[in-house]
Amino acid sequence: MNATPRKIVHVDMDAFYASVEQRDDPSLRGRPVVVAWRGARSVVCAASYEARRFGIRSAMPAVTAERLCPQAAFVPPDFSRYKAVSRQVHGIFSRYTDRIEPLSLDEAYLDLSVPKLPLPSATAAAEAIRAAIREETGLTASAGVAPNKFLAKIASDWNKPDGLFVIRPSRIDEVLLPLPVGRIPGVGKVMKARLAALGVETVAQLRTLGAARLESLFGRWGLRLHELSLGIDEHPVEPDRPTLQISREDTLETDLPLAELEPRVRALAARTFADYCRERQRDPSRIARTVTLKLKTSAFRVLTRSLTFAEPPPDAASLSDAAWGLHARVELPFRTRYRLVGVGLSGFTDADAWNAQRRLFESGETR
Repeated sequence: MNATPRKIVHVDMDAFYASVEQRDDPSLRGRPVVVAWRGARSVVCAASYEARRFGIRSAMPAVTAERLCPQAAFVPPDFSRYKAVSRQVHGIFSRYTDRIEPLSLDEAYLDLSVPKLPLPSATAAAEAIRAAIREETGLTASAGVAPNKFLAKIASDWNKPDGLFVIRPSRIDEVLLPLPVGRIPGVGKVMKARLAALGVETVAQLRTLGAARLESLFGRWGLRLHELSLGIDEHPVEPDRPTLQISREDTLETDLPLAELEPRVRALAARTFADYCRERQRDPSRIARTVTLKLKTSAFRVLTRSLTFAEPPPDAASLSDAAWGLHARVELPFRTRYRLVGVGLSGFTDADAWNAQRRLFESGETR
């Protein structure tokens, strides 16, 4: 580990979307609240803690949530309102540090190794941040304080909701080793099963495999697993992580054949281009040149088809034409029906570097 450990705080708003709804509508307080559109294809965006007691979780089909808790209040999401609250929370973060790495609307990493305010410790800063969030937004947040991002993320989940947990360097093994391997980011069901076949169910057991064995089994990911089992994570907080992709998706009410998807694709392309324009306003130096059409069949098979533009798309119509044009490269039978459609923009690059490279090619100076 670093000779001087970083002081990292991970802040995670508690049941964020549902908590905003309960704050703004007193009739929802104390009740199981599910943020989701009703319908056979809808999924749960968020669930209040009252709803979670019935087994309701984010990304669960809304019909399953309704079956688990028929008395739950279903509220359609209002992302413009959630974004406004998120901006308010990030304003609070910025009083304490400029090194903020947002992960989503409701969570972020903060590097408090060199704080802006003269507080005695990162723990004191985390407490102050949580108190300010409660006072200024009427919402609660949980926080974890640790020497790195990996451990801070684990710590923030320790005393949820409305809690704080600190993992000091001297306590890393005490906290980390008994944990199930599923608590390690990136260890999902498939990896858990593969590790279980090796007799590995806890971080302590994972550590005993050693770096060489894990690398032989899982390549570079195996080395990363070994580092995490030791509590090592050298990734810094990145305040200005560049956007890698902008996309919009729609899950359809009923499965449709490809020939009927054109209006959906063009509408999604327009929304994607609007998001791209907002990204360009934030950072005019970056342009995107690759459009992707994403489709999911009724049998849950996912297909993507992509095209890289010679020039960045100048307008929504150009992106729309390109996105829909990719449907001609879908080679499944015409009777195939689709349950989801998406349009994305990626291949972000620096505009100045790209223009310079283009001029070199045009002038023949690359020979």
